[in-house]
Amino acid sequence: MFRRRFRACRCVTCITPNHDIPYGVNEGNDFCQQELDPKQNPVAHCWSEQTHHKRKFCNVCRKRLEDSSLSSHCEICEYFVHAECQDFALADCKENATYLPGKELSLVHHEHHWREGNLPNGSKCAACKKVCGSFECLSGFRCEWCGLTSHAVCRKTVSSLYPECQFGNLQPIYLPPHAVSIPRTEVPMEAIIGVQVRRKETLSPRSTSEEFSSGECKYRENEDYVHSREKKDKEDRDEECIKVYDGNNSIKRRIFRTITVSRLATTEHILTQALRAFHITKDPSSFYLTDLYATNEMLLSDPSPVQSLTRREGKRPAVFLRFHDSNSGEVRVYPGKLQVSQPFCTIQVNAESTITDLIREALIKFGLENLRPEDFRLSEILLDRGVTERVLGREEKPWDIMKALSKDSIRQMELMRFYLQMKEDPHGPNLALFVGNLPPSLSQKTYETILIDFLGRENKFSSIGPIYYEYGSMVITYADAKKAVRALYTLRESSYEEKQLLVMLLPNIEPRMVPGGVKPLLVFVNVKSGGCQGLELITSFRKLLNPYQVFDLDNGGPLPGLYVFRHIKDYKILVCGGDGTIGWVLQCLDNVGQDSECSSPPCAIVPLGTGNDLARVLRWGPGYTGGEDPLNLLRDVIDAEEIRLDRWTVVFHPEDKGGEDKATQHNSTGCRKRKVTTTVNSEFCLSLQTRTIKIDRTSIHKPLSLPRSSRGNKIKLISSTSEEVSSVMVMNNYFGIGIDADLCLDFHNAREENPNKFNSRLHNKSVYVKMGLRKMVGRKMCKDLQREIRLEVDGKLVDLPPVEGIIILNILSWGSGANPWGVEKEEQFQKPNHWDGMLEVVGVTGVVHLGQIQSGMRSAMRIAQGGHIKIHIHADMPVQVDGEPWVQAPCDVVVLKSALKATMLKKMKGKMKRRNTEPFMQQGAVGQGAAALSIPVVTETTDNVNHNNEF
Repeated sequence: MFRRRFRACRCVTCITPNHDIPYGVNEGNDFCQQELDPKQNPVAHCWSEQTHHKRKFCNVCRKRLEDSSLSSHCEICEYFVHAECQDFALADCKENATYLPGKELSLVHHEHHWREGNLPNGSKCAACKKVCGSFECLSGFRCEWCGLTSHAVCRKTVSSLYPECQFGNLQPIYLPPHAVSIPRTEVPMEAIIGVQVRRKETLSPRSTSEEFSSGECKYRENEDYVHSREKKDKEDRDEECIKVYDGNNSIKRRIFRTITVSRLATTEHILTQALRAFHITKDPSSFYLTDLYATNEMLLSDPSPVQSLTRREGKRPAVFLRFHDSNSGEVRVYPGKLQVSQPFCTIQVNAESTITDLIREALIKFGLENLRPEDFRLSEILLDRGVTERVLGREEKPWDIMKALSKDSIRQMELMRFYLQMKEDPHGPNLALFVGNLPPSLSQKTYETILIDFLGRENKFSSIGPIYYEYGSMVITYADAKKAVRALYTLRESSYEEKQLLVMLLPNIEPRMVPGGVKPLLVFVNVKSGGCQGLELITSFRKLLNPYQVFDLDNGGPLPGLYVFRHIKDYKILVCGGDGTIGWVLQCLDNVGQDSECSSPPCAIVPLGTGNDLARVLRWGPGYTGGEDPLNLLRDVIDAEEIRLDRWTVVFHPEDKGGEDKATQHNSTGCRKRKVTTTVNSEFCLSLQTRTIKIDRTSIHKPLSLPRSSRGNKIKLISSTSEEVSSVMVMNNYFGIGIDADLCLDFHNAREENPNKFNSRLHNKSVYVKMGLRKMVGRKMCKDLQREIRLEVDGKLVDLPPVEGIIILNILSWGSGANPWGVEKEEQFQKPNHWDGMLEVVGVTGVVHLGQIQSGMRSAMRIAQGGHIKIHIHADMPVQVDGEPWVQAPCDVVVLKSALKATMLKKMKGKMKRRNTEPFMQQGAVGQGAAALSIPVVTETTDNVNHNNEF
C-alpha cells in the first residue's frame, strides 16, 4: 500500500512549528496553520470534556490523537485538539448568529467555513472528484456548513465553482445564521445553547500565559528539576533547554514554555524560537530577550548568549520575552459586522491618541466618513482560550492598552484585536430570559414577587410573559443588557423550595430572514430516554445544524425552543425520545399554540425509548441503535410526509362519596399529567376563555377541547353541591385498565427506586419479563375485571367477557411493537387506523395472554370499536395512559375525541433500511391498516382517501 512521506515544516509565518507536511509540497497556506482569517469574526469553541478520540488529528499540532492521551473536540464544529494544544486553538468556530438589522435577505451572501482534516471516510473532492482526506495526516478541507470537501490545492477551484454556501442537502430544514441574533454580552455560547460546562476552571477568567499550563513537568516551576538522564542526553547533543516567560503574569504564576537550542545559537535564533513557542507572528525586531535569573535582568546579547545565561542549582536557565517600549506604533482595527470590503485597517497611534481618535480614523479608512463617530464604539477582543470582549471608554488610550498587555503577556497582546461596532445591538433592545423550576399554578403577582426578592428592585425586569403556569416557568424581558446578565447569574445561583432555578438566555429569530421554501427544524433531544443515546445525537445535530435550533430537554423542557420559534410561520419538529417525550412535546404545543404563528408543526421522531410504539407506526423504527448516520436521519425528516394523528381526551371523574376522599392517585410523572380542579354536578359547564360549553355526563358526543388560556390547563367547573377533583389527560397511543397497567406500574416504581439501572432497552424489557413471571404466581389483583367495570361504547352498554385487563387503542402498536387487534378481518368491525376518529377496545385474559400477544402467537379479544367510550370503575384499579401508570380510585372515565390536533411526519416507505419483524410492520398487517399511511393533506376531508396496501 502506498504511504506518503512527510517532513517538518519550516514556514516562517506558520503558528504551528515543525509540523508534518508531505515531501514535494512547499510551505504555505495550504498545509500551514496561519492566524485567524482577518475577514472572519472570532468565535470561541465550545469544548467537550477531555476524552479519547480514535483516528483523529489535532488541528493545532497536526499530530494524531493517540488513544492513550486525552483530547477535546468542539461541540459545534469539527475541531479536535490535544489537551496541551487547546490553549493554541484558533477561535474560528462557526458563527451561527449573524443577523444584521436593515439588511435584506436578497443581499445576504453566505461564505463557506472551511475546516482542515478529519474528513468523513470516502470523501471526494468537489473539484477533481478524487478521494480526499487521509488517515495518515491532517489533510483535505470540508465546509462546516454544507459539507463540501476538497483537496488543499483544489480549495480555490471549489470556492470559485461554489462561491456561495447553500447548506448542502440540509438546506430545507437549516436555520440560516443570518436569521438568528444573540445578545451582545459576555455570556458564553455554552450558556445560550445549553451545553453543560463541567470543568469548573473554565468559569473563571485566566490569562493566556496561565492557560499554557498543560500539566506536564516541563511547564511548571515546582517540577523544574532536570532529570539526570535528560541532562546527560542534552549534553551529548550539545543542546540547552531554556525556559521562556512571556510576561509578568507568567512570572507570578510560574508558568512558562520551553525551547531547545544549540549551545552555540545566536540571540536572533533564540528569539525566533521563543516567539514560535508562544505562537507570536509579529516582527521579531519589536521584541528582545533578557536573562531572568541575572541580578538586574540583563539583556541577552551575542556572541555567546546561551553560555552567558545565569544558572541556578538544579534548574534550567530562563529568559524573559519583552516588547520594545516606544511612544508610538500601529494598531489594527477590524470592522466586525460592518458592511465594508476591507478585512481590517492599520492606524498609527501615539501616547496621546484616544479611542475617539481611533474610531474617527477607522471610519475614514473604511470609507464611512459620512457616519457619526458618536454612533460607534470600540471593543477590545481577547482571543484567550475563547473570546473575551471589553467595551473601551472614549478617553482610553489604545497605545497604553497595547503596552500594558505586552507587560502582562506577549501572547495576550498577540491575541488582542480592536473591533469597531455600532452602539446599537443587532439583537435589539429586548433580552429574554427563560426561568423555570418555580412552583406551578401560582398567580402572576406571586411569581413577580418571588423573582424580585431574588433580583432586587435595581435588577427588576421590564416585562414578564408568557407565563406557563402548569410548569412553573416563564419568560422575563430586559431592555438593559447589563441588568439581564446580572439577573442571569443571580438567578442561576438561587433556589426556591430547595429546587435550583433554571435560567437560560434565549436567542432571537427574525422570520423575514428565513428563505422561502425553508422549514427550519426544531430539534428536541431527551438525553435520558431509553438507552441514554441522546448525548451522542445532540452533539451530532449541533454540528450538522445551527446549534440554536437544537435544544436539550433536560434544560427547561420544550418550552424554550417553542418560544424561540414562535414567530416562524412554517417549521418542523424532531423529537428524540420515547413515547412519553413525544407526548410531552405535543402537550407543550397545546399550551403555546395560540401564541405562535405555527400552531401545529409536523413532528418527526428518533425513537430513544423502550417501547417506541408511535415511532414504529410512523415507520421511524423500533429504536435508535447508534449505528445510523445522523445525517441520514435528517434527510429522512426532509423526505417524510405529513399525516394526522387523532388525539383523545380522557376524563377521570371520581365517585361522590359524600365528602369522603378515597381518590388517592399515584401518578408516575406528575409533571405531565393534566390536573383539572372541578366542581361537578349531573350537568356541568366548561368555561373556555369567553365561551361556555355544556356537557351532559350521560351522553357526551362533542369533542372536548382543553383550554389554552394564559392560566395553562387549570379550569374550574361550577357546581352548587359538592366539590370534587377530576383529572383530564390527553391520550395519543393507548389507555389500559387492569393487568397491563399493573405491570407498567410495577416497572415505573422499580425505575423510580433505581433510575441509574434503567439505561438500556434490553435491561428494561428483561425487567418487564421478570415482573410478568412474578404476576403469574402471585396474587391476581385484576382477576374478574369484568365484574369491576362497566363499559359503554357510543352510548351502548357492552357485555365484557372474562378478562383481567382491557386496552383502548388509538394506534395499532402496543408493548414494543405488538398488535393486539390482530390482522384478521371481521365484518362487524371497520379497518382501523389512527386518523379515522375511532378507538379499538380489546381484552386480555392474563399475563400468559399478554406474552402471547407480544410474541405474535395470538391477538387480544376484540370487544368493541367506537368514537366515544365511557367506563365506570367500581374499585381501586391500576390504569395507564400512554405508559403513565397509577392506581385509580372508583370513578367514571370518559374517553372522547379531543379538539387538539397533532400533525406527524411519517417516514417514506422506501427509506426503511432495517428489516422489521414486528407483526404490524409485516405485509400481512396491511388489511388492518396497522400503521400511519401516506396522506399529504391533514384536514378532516381526508378520511375517505384510500389508504390500503401502504406496506
